[in-house]
Amino acid sequence: MLDFAIFAVTFLLALVGAVLYLYPASRQASGIPGITPTEEKDGNLPDIMNSGSLHEFLVNLHERFGPVVSFWFGRRLVVSLGTVDVLKQHINPNKTLDPFETMLKSLLSYQSDENVSENHTRKKLYENGVTDSLQSNFALLLKLSEELLDKWLTYPESQHVPLCQHMLGFAMKSVTQLVMGSAFEDDQEVIRFQKNHGTIWSEIGKGFLDGSLDKNTTRKRQYEDALMQLESILKKIIKERKGRNFSQHVFIDSLVQGKLNDQQILEDTMIFSLASCIITAKLCTWAICFLTTSEEVQKKLYEEIDQVLGKGPVTPEKIEKLRYCRQVLCETVRTAKLTPVSARLQDIEGKIDKFIIPRETLVLYALGVVLQDPSTWPSPYKFAYMVTTVLLSVLVRRLHLLSVEGQVIETKYELVTSSKEEAWITVSKRY
Repeated sequence: MLDFAIFAVTFLLALVGAVLYLYPASRQASGIPGITPTEEKDGNLPDIMNSGSLHEFLVNLHERFGPVVSFWFGRRLVVSLGTVDVLKQHINPNKTLDPFETMLKSLLSYQSDENVSENHTRKKLYENGVTDSLQSNFALLLKLSEELLDKWLTYPESQHVPLCQHMLGFAMKSVTQLVMGSAFEDDQEVIRFQKNHGTIWSEIGKGFLDGSLDKNTTRKRQYEDALMQLESILKKIIKERKGRNFSQHVFIDSLVQGKLNDQQILEDTMIFSLASCIITAKLCTWAICFLTTSEEVQKKLYEEIDQVLGKGPVTPEKIEKLRYCRQVLCETVRTAKLTPVSARLQDIEGKIDKFIIPRETLVLYALGVVLQDPSTWPSPYKFAYMVTTVLLSVLVRRLHLLSVEGQVIETKYELVTSSKEEAWITVSKRY
């Protein structure tokens, strides 16, 4: 599912371009309101560029034309849905594909040939893998959260904390160990993974618009080397964990036990790791950012944590009772527009209100316009919610989280929304 040499565009545009490249859409707009192409070759791409991001472009488009709108990506039609009602109409009964997983696999040159039944089985493995991994490794997750707390407790109140940097590091340490196991207890292995992850994530999808990756041999070599290194690590882990019993069950074990072949395990673990690391990091970052700007919300969250946890240890059972914390995270996802756009390929001709959606049309779900839906990345979101909840319960229990006066955090809308620059906070001890 991600600085172009010619165009400064978001990963989402590359993802859309990948879908359209792989699945040609109809030229027939079917009377759907929207805008005509600005240019014959590029369609409305210049309009998207001028808006700053695909999300901001869609906000304006839906304000002008209503809940169902159309525009052109190159010479191909795209339909965007912008209200709960039309989203519900399209989600059911129209059959859809999982776009982000499909696109990430495509952009990584992976193949996805499974049928509907195999796809359902694999998704169940995902769900069970996430649940089992979180249950088996709760103590580890708590330990990593407490390590970060201990670090922050040493800071003077005047020290500015680089939140994005710390949350990315925490997410990498947590996700790698919960997904792939004890090999990532070594901080050097985590650093190596984070470096390769960053190279891959920053380059995915660029060639679909301007071919800049293929034109830059240095960047292409760095990207291919990073991908090859991660694949080599995964192959080694798969081999080590096959046919053996470990005290801690991790995500990759569920795939191994699900009798997938080695290539399927490698691809699914790669996709899940790429998504889970970045979603967990950004959810932790935005949740803490919003808490620093709302003293009332942070106070209420602290009161719930104090009431539920008391003076005792943090346990999975107590975490499940932090209902207000869950509300805070849901509001964070919605307000930050954590995944501002989802997409589906129209497998069969469908109808939304009075409009006909032709077969093989790309349909965008403008979630940033109307709502935020964790079903966009169901398993990675479940993972991220638990990791963030544990972290917040540990941090807010002991610390006041404070914003830096005068700081303005600007948003960068990509596949997963982030801040344009580092977000700084300060902390002070509660006791």
